[in-house]
Formats: sequence, C-alpha cells, structure tokens
Amino acid sequence: MSDLKIIQPGILSLPQDSGRFGVHGIGLTTGGPLDRSAFYWANRLCGNRQQATAIEVTIGGLVLQSNATTRLAVTGAKMPLIINKQPASLWQTHNIYPGDRIELGFAEAGSRAYLALAGGFKIEPIFNSTSAVPREAIGGLNQDGAPLQANQVLPCDDTDNTKPGYSLPENQRPDYSHNSVLLRVVLGYQQAAFSRIQKQLFFSSDYAVTDSSDRMGYRLKGADIRPSIDGILSEGICLGAIQVPADGQPIVLMNDRQTIGGYPKLGSVLSLDIGKLAQLMPGGNVRFSAISVEQAHNLLALDAYRINHIELERLAL
Repeated sequence: MSDLKIIQPGILSLPQDSGRFGVHGIGLTTGGPLDRSAFYWANRLCGNRQQATAIEVTIGGLVLQSNATTRLAVTGAKMPLIINKQPASLWQTHNIYPGDRIELGFAEAGSRAYLALAGGFKIEPIFNSTSAVPREAIGGLNQDGAPLQANQVLPCDDTDNTKPGYSLPENQRPDYSHNSVLLRVVLGYQQAAFSRIQKQLFFSSDYAVTDSSDRMGYRLKGADIRPSIDGILSEGICLGAIQVPADGQPIVLMNDRQTIGGYPKLGSVLSLDIGKLAQLMPGGNVRFSAISVEQAHNLLALDAYRINHIELERLAL
C-alpha cells in the first residue's frame, strides 16, 4: 500500500466518508461532508463509489507529498491548487506520481474543499464510517476524531494512470463567490410554538453567520425569534434543524450536531441547501424561505435526476 505524507495539515483537515448512520441510539452523530455535492463530485471525478473517504479541507493550507501513483481531484471552495509548483485546475482529475508535491492555498471563495484520490483513502472505519468527528473523538486517521497532523501518512492504493481523466463542465460547477444564500425550510410540528408574526419576522429577516459557527451548528445573528415555550422534552434532531434558544438567535444544526436537544425548532433546512450554508464564511448573509414537504420531495428528486444525467468531460491524454 502507498500513501500521501502530510507536510502541512492546514487549518482544519478531516477525513470524511458519506457519514456514520444508524448509531444515534448510542449517542453518536452522523458526521460526513458538510458540502455533500462537492464531496460527491470529487469522488465521481476519481471514479470512486459515493462512500469513499476523501479529505474535507476547511479554509485551506494543506500540503501533501506523494508516495503513490494515483489520481486526484479537488472540488468545492475556490482554493489555489498547485502540483509541483504549477497551478492546477479544480473540478478535474490529475495524475499524481511518487515525489509529487500537492499544495492547497487559502480559500478565495467558499470555505471548504474536498480532496479525493482514486479508490479513496484507506482508513480503518469505526462504527461503519471513517468520518472524523472531533467533538466525539471518533473516526479519522487514528479513530480518535483528531484533525490531520504534520508527518502523518494517508494510506492509499496505486492506480492505473494510463486512462483519460475527467472534468465537471463549468456550467455545472457551483458559484461560491456570493456572500449571501437563500435556504429553503420545511416547517416542523413545533412551528405551533411560534406566532404568525414571529414566523413572518423570521422569513423576512436577514441573518449573519457568526464566528461561533462550526461543524456542529451555524449560529446566526439577526432578528430575535421568540417561541411561546421556553423548552421541550429532549428529542432526536435531524440535519438542518433550526433551533431557537433562549436568546432568540437561530442555530442551524449541521453534520456534527448533538443527537437530542430540548430547544424549540421552527423547522429544518432542506438538505440540498446545507452545503450552501457550510460554504459561507463568518459575516455571510442568510435568508430563509418556507417550502412544503411535497416541494422538498420534488426538489430532491429533480436534483438526483439532474446529477445522474450530467456527463463529465473527457480530458485528453
């Protein structure tokens, strides 16, 4: 087995596969990539299954030295990719050989990029997932949830680099240059705890992403939303749930969220929109729009159809 050696780990680099499912009952959260679309394309460009382990690079600064013959793709936030001191394109595959140096600069638009290798990184799973969750000290390279560190090695397999590579057409790539996103929300049963005026205030207000946002939850600052109850019996929490604590400032719960909670929840952000939120830097602007469950199902089905019918562009040998 070959590997990539970590020269510089970057601000926050975490191994992630598609997530840790079916273990909420013992208190473990899902983890997985915050921007599932970018993660999906990184793996697809490398010819991987969707569950293959890639590296989520937050802000940037990751530097690797290759001891492998493999293929690599970087998607997501606009981070300068440099291979052997030469600029390289995002959203396409690149042949990598022993001795090659791979550098990711710092994000110019968006905040999270995904680095995938052909065949995925060969990391031992725990509870059926390699996803690193620092808060729970589980998953990742040493199964302790820790971010990548300098001088560690990322195991991988050698691959055949004689085949052509691929790129995602430019008109299918997301635009991270906007500092404002609209998030679609499915209202939940606890909306009854919010008056009509409070809901109108929420859906007509701008919110800013705060410095306290992380993989557990995005804390927002804006108009105070006041439910008619102070709390509820703790219950299970889904991805994208919008909790409203005592200070009236909404929190959108993300992949590393707690499994249960007792704050009233107005609803949940559509899963398709979580990646948009995750790519915002502190200070980014957020607005919300209500949709029905039926509309959410249609949007998910249409997106799945669109993705399945996108043809990658073949690169010349």
